[in-house]
Amino acid sequence: MPLVRVDIIKGKSPEYKKNLLDCIHDGLVEAIHIEDWDRFQRIIEIDRQDFEISPDKTDAFMIIEITMFQGRSKEQKKAVIECITSRLVSRLGIRPTDVFIVIQDPPDENWGLGGKQRGRTA
Repeated sequence: MPLVRVDIIKGKSPEYKKNLLDCIHDGLVEAIHIEDWDRFQRIIEIDRQDFEISPDKTDAFMIIEITMFQGRSKEQKKAVIECITSRLVSRLGIRPTDVFIVIQDPPDENWGLGGKQRGRTA
């Protein structure tokens, strides 16, 4: 159950944003074999003046934060980064240097699903 947050500069079309989310989801499906229905994603749009980035980045720059259950290997996380970036480059023409991905995998006790703590045995 990856949770995805994407910070982008405000002003992109609904079609662009849908394609962006599809690129991320499809990359997760390929890299770590999540189910197609397992889609918990959101886009946060930020005014350009409120989004500081280095001068070598374009207005297509984005920060993608992926929070997922623990247990993925270093190689699987590498595949997530590569699959998502590859799709963003090929489908949206985004430069690889404009894609910043952070993967977080908090312990099970930090997850609450359906009012229950994940992994709790008692």
